[in-house]
Amino acid sequence: MTAIKSIEDLFIHALSDIYSAEKQLTRALPRLSRAASSSELSQAFQAHAEETQGQVERIDRIVDLLDIRLKRIKCAAMEGLVDEGRDIIESIASSPLRDAALIGGAQKVEHYEIAAYGTLCALARQLGYKDVVPLLEDTLKEEKNTDKKLTAMAEGGKNEAAAGQRAESETA
Repeated sequence: MTAIKSIEDLFIHALSDIYSAEKQLTRALPRLSRAASSSELSQAFQAHAEETQGQVERIDRIVDLLDIRLKRIKCAAMEGLVDEGRDIIESIASSPLRDAALIGGAQKVEHYEIAAYGTLCALARQLGYKDVVPLLEDTLKEEKNTDKKLTAMAEGGKNEAAAGQRAESETA
């Protein structure tokens, strides 16, 4: 890892990290969509894949605006979260239980992204990057909205269906 010696270096490192995270997510979301048994959840993953591509493009605009170069790094946190999603798909049969687990995994991703974009917003404000802050804030809002949608799905019956599945298998 390259030494981080200034707040500018920290900003570029954090932006490079989330860029890697978003790229990894664009590859993982179609797999999650196919793995969901609920059409609602599958469509939510598809919609988020499109939104994530827009977020990648937004980062590209930030790079152009600031005339910076991103570092070639791999976001280890997202790599771990994507691996968890793969484990869910491989270890739980297609069912409401898998959907509940996928929602939980997706919320972990959203919470990571919310933290990352919140940090980037704060750093951009500190650095006086006035043209960049609204772009980062737009992405932060999208991540928070996605988290709310996932919560609504979980509370709107997906977790209840998974609990019902367990109860049915115990009585069988």
